[in-house]
Amino acid sequence: MQVPATFQYEKAASVADALALLARYGPEARVVAGGQSLLPMMKLRMAEPTALVDINGLTQLARISVDGDELSIGAIVRHAELLASPVVGEHLPILRDAERLIADPIVRNRGTVGGSLCQADPSEDLSAAFAALRAVLVVESAGGRRNVAIRQFFTGPYETVVEPGELLVEIRVPIRSHASAYQKVERRVGDWPVAAAGAVLELDRDRDRVREVGIGLTSVGAAGFVAAEAEDVLRGRPASEEQFVEAGRIAAQHCNPVSDQRGPEDYKRHLAGVLVTRALRKATARSRGEEA
Repeated sequence: MQVPATFQYEKAASVADALALLARYGPEARVVAGGQSLLPMMKLRMAEPTALVDINGLTQLARISVDGDELSIGAIVRHAELLASPVVGEHLPILRDAERLIADPIVRNRGTVGGSLCQADPSEDLSAAFAALRAVLVVESAGGRRNVAIRQFFTGPYETVVEPGELLVEIRVPIRSHASAYQKVERRVGDWPVAAAGAVLELDRDRDRVREVGIGLTSVGAAGFVAAEAEDVLRGRPASEEQFVEAGRIAAQHCNPVSDQRGPEDYKRHLAGVLVTRALRKATARSRGEEA
């Protein structure tokens, strides 16, 4: 029987209240919203927090809205809500692509966007998608708010820059382009990816040349979930099949997958390159109105 260790439970009434509770219980306290990762870890005694601070009642963190030229996503927005959002589908199809492939409806109905990012699982889909989008994460503490570029948010497997006493409250994404896509290979539906890649492209007026590009990778040991060397190769170049294949080759060369139950290292490296090329191809086709 899987039984968690004893812990205190507190339900926060506001962000300030949540921060006060985190300060009261100290660095071993944990925030819970969806609990899709934390609760199984507690049952296996892989995590033994002294207290859980429940933030499910903080409705101000459950909104999706457009604020100027940015999309604002509250930290406790559920995966299913992100998937169903018309504004996300219109402006950021990469998130819709990724959410369609995350777990199953039960997990998507409970799991939260902020929880997924803070878990920092090296195989997490949204981390790669938001890294490609160059999202900014808003972290709040008793001392105020600070903005963290997502490419500086992850410090290692299951580790982020969020300190004890801090709370991720919002994800902000610049709305720059419709040219984005996410591609994934998994062993079975809803599984963690063997490899996955996301691409975000800003093209010139004629949609023939790459002005700016973001490429995210997951499950293949890419530092910060980013294929930075492939981005450098593609930036300023023609948006062509030849360049996309080259970007995929560079991404595969610079990632660092490991052999495990999902496949050998060389297979994952091959997949990384193929999926980067596919994501770039699909994003460009969408931008040109050649594919939905």
